Amino acid sequence: MTEYHPENEITIIDPVHRWGFPDLRELFHYRDLIYFLVWRTVKVAYAQSVGGLAWAIVQPAVQVLVFSVVFGSLLQLDSDGVPYPLFSAVAVIPWTYMASVMTSGSNSLVTNSRMLGKVYFPRLIFLLTPSICGLVEFGVSILLIIAVLVYYGQSLTQQIVLLPAVFILMLAAPFSVALWLSSLTIRFRDFQIIMGHLMRALIYFVPVMYASSEIAPEWRPYYIINPMVGVIEGYRACLLGSPVYWDSLAYSACITAVLLVTGSLYFRRMERIIVDVI
Repeated sequence: MTEYHPENEITIIDPVHRWGFPDLRELFHYRDLIYFLVWRTVKVAYAQSVGGLAWAIVQPAVQVLVFSVVFGSLLQLDSDGVPYPLFSAVAVIPWTYMASVMTSGSNSLVTNSRMLGKVYFPRLIFLLTPSICGLVEFGVSILLIIAVLVYYGQSLTQQIVLLPAVFILMLAAPFSVALWLSSLTIRFRDFQIIMGHLMRALIYFVPVMYASSEIAPEWRPYYIINPMVGVIEGYRACLLGSPVYWDSLAYSACITAVLLVTGSLYFRRMERIIVDVI
């Protein structure tokens, strides 16, 4: 824990307690570093790129096109009566954000290991960086959703009022998972390998390419344990007027809260030995 006394310019650095939550006041004092890391990450990602941030639209657009051809036209999966490009676009973009945060966040400490031993700063900053960077691309990708909504003449319903809650859940769910995975990756590097395979498989366990109604009722209680399911179903309910699955939203909120609290505690505990282990 770090205490700041601006009146006499003294900084007192106390040892980190074995258990506890990250100090949010400390993060605020390092807001300039957060801004720099976010700016550096976004700049490097699109350096020497002709398209620049336009790729944030092109990539999900290509994915929507592929899904529409393969799953919409060839396999003719049910899309709850909604045109399949619209059905998939509303799910692909939030899923892309969540997958990016989980992947980048889980590897963030190992990727930036050279910086960890040079100077002290809250290690949580490395997890916040991909979450904020992903919002930049997500904000640009929203234009694709708007374009598809306008093209198909989809009107918004009263369920749009749930969108802020679903958006917050989209931010918290992958971040809570990244808290655990980043801490575990420090001790067990196998998680770096596992994450690559896991993210490729996990997309089949969320209703991105198919409708939730395809899941058998007896399997649904197990299916919605995945907190990402509630986010995808929530976006479809808010933007397409699909049925609101309150059970998945409640599951997602509760599981995310548990992961966020326990992950914060474990991350704080591991923060004491990160430099030694890494």
